Amino acid sequence: MIRAYFVSDVHIKSMDERNSQTLLRFFHSLAADKDKRPSHLFLVGDIFDLWIGKHEYFIERFKPFVTAIAALRDLGVEVHYFEGNHDLYLSDFWEKEIGVRVHTDAEYFKLGEHIVRVEHGDMINPDDRGYLLLRAVLRSFPLKWLSKRLPSKVIGQIGERASSASRHYTSTAKELPETEIRTLIRAHAERAYQENPFDMIISGHVHVDDDHIMEIGSQKVRSVNLGSWYSKPQVLLLETPPLHYRFVSLT
Repeated sequence: MIRAYFVSDVHIKSMDERNSQTLLRFFHSLAADKDKRPSHLFLVGDIFDLWIGKHEYFIERFKPFVTAIAALRDLGVEVHYFEGNHDLYLSDFWEKEIGVRVHTDAEYFKLGEHIVRVEHGDMINPDDRGYLLLRAVLRSFPLKWLSKRLPSKVIGQIGERASSASRHYTSTAKELPETEIRTLIRAHAERAYQENPFDMIISGHVHVDDDHIMEIGSQKVRSVNLGSWYSKPQVLLLETPPLHYRFVSLT
């Protein structure tokens, strides 16, 4: 049986925040309750408001999360972490040391008999040239090279500026009416389906939760956007067989 949880756009800044403690309790509950424990956990980007590379600055700042996710991994949970626009260069720490599978772009998973495409969602708006340029710069080889060599304190300062810039470039799109954002989400799903068919696409980034069934040719395809924890702390639970999913509120 597949039991998969999906969470994105929590934007944790410190361990003192309510959402930080809510998410941490959720992870602990998954580890403690064998009947509730998932087969998969998908972290769909922007879990932290800032995390760059393998720096002690971030590892120590968010150590309770590192410990909780490592514990789930040790219990046999398959954990996938998708880089967002606030968490970058994750593989050196999260993959090589914790055993979490890190993804920088969309990936496809067979969950039961269903193909599910998962991605952070920051490519949803192909006309957002300002953000797309920033994305390319943030993921460029020179910045990745520097991120491994600069002191943690300097990386923290640079990262805060980059995080602020990313928020500036993405805020315009997020301030669109929700109907327009949902149109962007669904149009992206249709484009993605033409690249490689799937049964469901799950994304985040744009901070609007959306659940929509579309007909593409003779196929019914579901598009789900996870929204953000700025509005409400929730995760998506997908179970199969048979395919069943629902949003789970963590308040």
